[in-house]
Amino acid sequence: MRKIWVKADPWNKDIITTALEGGADGVLIPKGYSEKVKELGKIQTISEDGDLKTGKDVIFYTIKSGEDEDEIVKLSLNKKVILECTDWTVIPLENLIAKGADVIAQVQNYQQASTVCGILEKGVKHILIDSSDMAELKKTLSLLNSETDKVSLEHAEIDEVIPAGMGDRVCVDTCTSMIPGQGMLVGNSSSALFLVHAETVENPYVSPRPFRVNAGAVHAYTRVPGGKTKYLSELCAGDQIYIADYKGNITAGIIGRIKIEKRPLLIIKALAAGKKITTILQNAETIRLTSPDGKPMSVVNLKKGDKVLVAIEESGRHFGYKIEETILEQ
Repeated sequence: MRKIWVKADPWNKDIITTALEGGADGVLIPKGYSEKVKELGKIQTISEDGDLKTGKDVIFYTIKSGEDEDEIVKLSLNKKVILECTDWTVIPLENLIAKGADVIAQVQNYQQASTVCGILEKGVKHILIDSSDMAELKKTLSLLNSETDKVSLEHAEIDEVIPAGMGDRVCVDTCTSMIPGQGMLVGNSSSALFLVHAETVENPYVSPRPFRVNAGAVHAYTRVPGGKTKYLSELCAGDQIYIADYKGNITAGIIGRIKIEKRPLLIIKALAAGKKITTILQNAETIRLTSPDGKPMSVVNLKKGDKVLVAIEESGRHFGYKIEETILEQ
């Protein structure tokens, strides 16, 4: 997910408050003001005496020509580099992104933020907003925090649904009210994750809980920010998870609560991209996968040949990180 810093140097309490309310990850402030920031809210400070030290952990680099690009690439391996351009242009950023540099782009307004977010169809991963215009700052923060990433979803064909006996299943209650077509990516293998639908559906016996995904058994994987996966059993309140929709849009959500309870389970077997894939979910009418058109499909009504959405990944995982290794999971 993209990281957002806001510049409040010289000191400006209104900017700090707006940054906190707008979901910024950090504030760039003058020396001696970190404690004042912490009194207003919990957020990372960047200054000579902040959580990250300017001049040590964070450096400014004024790029003057293409010859500076290789030096910036090297510096960005060990430090956070805030890029300054003699004239505002996307060309240096395009070149640096293409070379794999992780730099912080400064923007002064909404339009510049929109531009840097679309560079080479990937955008920069880290942005510093430098604006004392409160309306512009709020607008830019809103843009950056409403952005979604993408995941490629494929159609899987249900092969078999079998009762698996009793086991520990995980309910993930988020701080987000999800809408029809949204849920979490969950599976027995990190290389094949099913889109498990949120509990947004009206039911004669149970009220909708649009903040909840009854996600699966404790051993299952789910996709989380930072290019990682986690076991459902590792999740806890305050963690971030990915919320995905049927079009492949993903946003970060915050976990409010995890419930692990013993429940009857089903093993769901399917075929996708020439592979046999599986997941284990609770055996209940209110547990649903997602059809290619975004409709929730109850697991108790699934039959051979039904199509559901999955995310397929070729690489393996080691401690949650993607690796290029041959791994067989059955």
